[in-house]
Amino acid sequence: MLTGCEPWPEEIARSYREAGYWAGQTLGEALRGWAARGGDRTAVVSRDRRVSYRELDEWVDRLAAGFHAREIGAGDRVVVQLPNTPEFIAVCFALFRLGAVPVFALPAHRASEITHLCRLTDAVAYLVPALHRGYDHRLLARQVRLAVPGVRQVFVAGEPGEFVALADVDAAGTALPAASGGLAEPDPADVAFFLLSGGTTALPKLVPRTHDDFLYQARAASAVCGLNQDSVYLAALPAAFNFAWGCPGVLGTLHAGGTVVLARSASPDECFTLIERERVTITSVVPTVAQLWLDAVEWNRRDLSSLRVLQIGGAKLHRELAERVQPALGCRLQQVLGMAEGLICFTREDYSAEEVLTTQGHPLSPADEIRVVDEHGRDAPDGELGELLTRGPYTIRGYYRAPEHNATAFTEDGFYRTGDLVRRTAAGRIVVDGRIKDLVNRCGEKVSASEVEGHLLAHPRVAQAAVVPAPHPELGEQICAFVVPSGEAPSLVELRRLLLDRGLAAYKLPDRLDVVVALPVTGLGKVDKKVLAADALRRVEADQTTDAARPVH
Repeated sequence: MLTGCEPWPEEIARSYREAGYWAGQTLGEALRGWAARGGDRTAVVSRDRRVSYRELDEWVDRLAAGFHAREIGAGDRVVVQLPNTPEFIAVCFALFRLGAVPVFALPAHRASEITHLCRLTDAVAYLVPALHRGYDHRLLARQVRLAVPGVRQVFVAGEPGEFVALADVDAAGTALPAASGGLAEPDPADVAFFLLSGGTTALPKLVPRTHDDFLYQARAASAVCGLNQDSVYLAALPAAFNFAWGCPGVLGTLHAGGTVVLARSASPDECFTLIERERVTITSVVPTVAQLWLDAVEWNRRDLSSLRVLQIGGAKLHRELAERVQPALGCRLQQVLGMAEGLICFTREDYSAEEVLTTQGHPLSPADEIRVVDEHGRDAPDGELGELLTRGPYTIRGYYRAPEHNATAFTEDGFYRTGDLVRRTAAGRIVVDGRIKDLVNRCGEKVSASEVEGHLLAHPRVAQAAVVPAPHPELGEQICAFVVPSGEAPSLVELRRLLLDRGLAAYKLPDRLDVVVALPVTGLGKVDKKVLAADALRRVEADQTTDAARPVH
């Protein structure tokens, strides 16, 4: 195991191997098997490019040889910041075959995040597109090289400038390193790649995922979702995101022998076109993207009849939105609770309609261990709210190089404290209420932002809603509601009356309302609560300044 990572205790690791969860295979080996079965069937589609399983496997070999010739080898960390293109998949598998460790960065990241990732991992190389959505990543690469001299090489997909073209790495790779240099196969128990945490800290923590644990996740998720050779998965979210990479995502689809379609963006125009053209059967989005699709489908003229499953996860899905999926898109909704750190819960096809609309399902693996605990760490009875704790064969035991954080994020017996506030039903379904840190402490009462948002969305003239705290001299924190209206914006009085009529306690009513054109989102399309909280603080301070400046009569 890579230094700085926390391994599973040997006895537990042995039990996972004996039970067959961990198959003792690397991701690089897995692709060889998938290619042997898939042959000339299409593995990946991107715009007008179609890459077969055989072509993908051969491409990966060439890239592995090319990287090896440039002295990238086992254990080396490489920050990979590529958009949804076949190059992202091929580069990652080439690095897997060398035993090098990709560090997944999102296309939206800039100097602050990339410099942090390179320093934290002691990265030796950095991969970027030349241009993406009008931004020149070569300029970013120059900044990173100056800030982190240990980054010896920069590879560019496209025109490289002063750096190395990825195409030249491909062209140089004529023989596999194992054939020419006798390189050892990576250990399946080793770290295969780093995902980024989805937490609320300013800079992301690193989530080490091993070949063993992630292959199990992708394989099991593929089975739960019923994927096969006829499955066509649309990667609408960034492929570097756990949801799109392996829930079942790209890897689960390739394992099943299906086809992965890569979207340049999650926009309805782009994705509806791809669904029609490629006969997409399954895709995964976050609630904000789902809302865009549902609003756009009324004017859509594309044939979406091939779509069988829409997975929605990454944030709380409110019932009002969930109820629209099947009538509007004609497909089955699958709610997903997942995290880069491991645990995934899915609703299943045999669930009742009510369970699909109101729960986030049950865990992927029979070996997943779940606890719901109160603020004192005691197990909460079914139906009562508490923090979700978990451990299992694909849930990490610690973040990379973060001993102080790990001491609070994990229990002494290895349970990960997810930070999710959940209830467990008598049938064992998990219902997410929100995040522990997504609370407003108003007069000592803890108000769930997610709960208030769900009620706000019931107003016919509210298209989107988000709730954040802001300081208040008497209340401690006040409840600030940001609303994107549909038509004429409702007033704060109207919204408070609606929430009371829906049975919400008076102390949970919004104290202020700000009407906005759009909510800020992260690189994954989730509502960015950090930006909203800062905006709320600025607005409150501006109002206080204005009030103080008014003359007293």
